Amino acid sequence: MNWAGIQDGQLLQVATQEFDALITVDQNLPFEQNLSKLDLIVLVLQTYSNRLIDLKRLVPEINYALTIAEKGKAMLLKKVDD
Repeated sequence: MNWAGIQDGQLLQVATQEFDALITVDQNLPFEQNLSKLDLIVLVLQTYSNRLIDLKRLVPEINYALTIAEKGKAMLLKKVDD
């Protein structure tokens, strides 16, 4: 998408124009940005690591969260054990 280097605030604005949801591992994002003004679902993933193999374990939770999450709010999805 050629979005490398775009700062969080601007990235959220651009993402809102292109997508319904943003999935991130940036746990500070909900505290650093005013999400309530965005027409965007934000899912924040927390796993043992940011490696794809660990993130993939959250796919069922992500699929469910996308059906219940509210735009303008962040939802934390955790899987740190097993």
